[in-house]
Amino acid sequence: MKPYFLLALAILLVACEPADDGIHGYVEGEFVMVAPTSAGILETLSVERGEDVDAGAPLFSLDLTDLTAQRDRAAADLWRAQAELEDLTKGERPEEIDVLLQQREQARATLINAEKEYDRILPLSKTGAVTIARRDDARAARDTARARVDEVEAQLRLANLGARVDRIEAARAAVKSAENLLAQAEKRLNEAAPVATADSTVEDTFFRAGEFIAAGQPVVSLLPPENIKIRFYVPQAIVPQIKHGQPISISCDGCSGTIAGKVSYIAPQSEYTPPVIFSVESREKLVFLIEATPDAYHSELRPGLPVDIELGQPS
Repeated sequence: MKPYFLLALAILLVACEPADDGIHGYVEGEFVMVAPTSAGILETLSVERGEDVDAGAPLFSLDLTDLTAQRDRAAADLWRAQAELEDLTKGERPEEIDVLLQQREQARATLINAEKEYDRILPLSKTGAVTIARRDDARAARDTARARVDEVEAQLRLANLGARVDRIEAARAAVKSAENLLAQAEKRLNEAAPVATADSTVEDTFFRAGEFIAAGQPVVSLLPPENIKIRFYVPQAIVPQIKHGQPISISCDGCSGTIAGKVSYIAPQSEYTPPVIFSVESREKLVFLIEATPDAYHSELRPGLPVDIELGQPS
């Protein structure tokens, strides 16, 4: 009977042991999934799983042959559009203006001679020395020469002004369109060979060099230190005591000491205890999700790691 007595005593002692009132949670990471915006063959994978990378470090590169050609064509189209706009706004070429200047000089000389001839014939026509018809011909020649001078001077003004306003506006629109197309081509080229936007840890890689990558399909997942957070659940009775920005202490198995953090999110609604922290005592309880961020990066805090939380006094 003695073994049965000892077993019953052990069960009684366990039943009478005080419940663990600590707050338990786990580490979660919000991963950055890096993907190209265009499809292609993965040419280079520059990182490995678990590797720490600095901001600006290359991650991978697709085959850039087609994208580079598209960028070069867009750059050439922009150059042509800019050249056409410049040509329209600066007027005629100097050689063409020189021709018009010579024509104006000739027209002025003709006008001077025509005016002299008319001035000579006019008094003679009054005395009957020349016919009326001769006088009329001289006047017509003078008027024609004067009109020619006006015509050439108008052509010079237009040549110096350049093209019409509507043609210039159309050329400016063409330049703007070409600039946008070049920017898009450069963006696609850059996104086909992305770099890390922040210091991060490479959590995983999903492809190898030579494999086909669809547009928008992640190739690498990164975890920046600022994307690490602590999630834990508290009973309804404790929620009013927790404030945004409230300090907490985080501890875990293998941690060198407690880690300071602050509450960053308090769920507005309750939920049943998630399966990840089910226990016989808590599985039917309503709890509130709380999220917190460590004050500094700690390599011990890896996603999925169980942690214990101690709430500090709200400020």
